[in-house]
Amino acid sequence: MLDLTELTWRQTREAGRGGIALLPIGSQEQHAEHLPMGTDTLLASAVTDRAAALLADDGPQVVRLPVLPYGHSPHHLFAAAVSLSAATLGAVLGDILSSLSRSGFDRIMIVNGHGGNDEVMRLAIKEFALHTDVALAACSYWSLGEGDEAGRPEVTPGHAGWFETSLMLAAHPDLVRTPLPVREPVQPPPLFDRPPHPGLSVERYGEWERVGGATDDPSGADGERGERLLDARAAQLAQAIRAFDAATRSGSK
Repeated sequence: MLDLTELTWRQTREAGRGGIALLPIGSQEQHAEHLPMGTDTLLASAVTDRAAALLADDGPQVVRLPVLPYGHSPHHLFAAAVSLSAATLGAVLGDILSSLSRSGFDRIMIVNGHGGNDEVMRLAIKEFALHTDVALAACSYWSLGEGDEAGRPEVTPGHAGWFETSLMLAAHPDLVRTPLPVREPVQPPPLFDRPPHPGLSVERYGEWERVGGATDDPSGADGERGERLLDARAAQLAQAIRAFDAATRSGSK
């Protein structure tokens, strides 16, 4: 893996010829009482770096960009967040994609760590590919593959619950405040997390604040399971990067 921050401009131009630029994006927002504001940013970085390490010997050349630490988080401002509007985040991503394209990259992948960024990120790559000769990909790290490797798909990814807490206990245990809180189920469950009909997206005013900023109970989080989850997510991302490379390398159009 090459780190864009450490390359000269000539090395950057050279890396752009055949390489894939990887842009992790996250957020700064409340994660209940026990996880740091930068949880999504830290986990997007951790999964991206582990995936890149898996590609080191026989994978495509990847160039890792600095993580974008701000995302679209207005639903967390009831507690604390540093949030970009959807329009601003879309514009920032568009500017980054444009800069990378002009710097010589024609293959770019965004790796997202925050649910609120997902729709904005996907729209950004769709719009950019309409007018620029590039190949773009985007994913949220938890969305790759099928099911949850630890057998709890109902809390993947959740927010500040068992899944994210387990990952943080593996990636940054020093930043997890203990003892872990016990969160009793909130009734009625929030509609954004339990929509009344499959495939329906529902939002209702004040629900994030009503449930205390978390979607599920983190008290059973486990660092060893978190390691397995991180490894599995990184493996899925590495596979996705390989597939993107095979589909978009020179001669594949």
